[in-house]
Amino acid sequence: MSKMDNLRAMREARYAEAQKRAASAPARPQPPVAPPAPKRVEERARERGTAPADVLCGHRNMSGRTCTREQGHPQKSHRYS
Repeated sequence: MSKMDNLRAMREARYAEAQKRAASAPARPQPPVAPPAPKRVEERARERGTAPADVLCGHRNMSGRTCTREQGHPQKSHRYS
C-alpha cells in the first residue's frame, strides 16, 4: 500500500468511528423558547396614537446624526440632519 492508501484508510476509519459515536450519543435537550420579540416602532406608535408617517427612521450614522426620513422608507440611502 502506498502512503495515500494508508491516509485514505485512516480517514475512512475515523469517519466510521465518528458516525458510530454520533449514533450512540444521547439526544440533546431542546433549547429553551426565546422570549417574545420587542414591539416594533410602528406598533408602539400605534399604541401612543401617533400616525406611522410621523415616526422617523432614526438610523444613526457614525457621527451620531439621525435619519429624518419616515420609518420604513423605501430609499436605500438615509437623510441625516
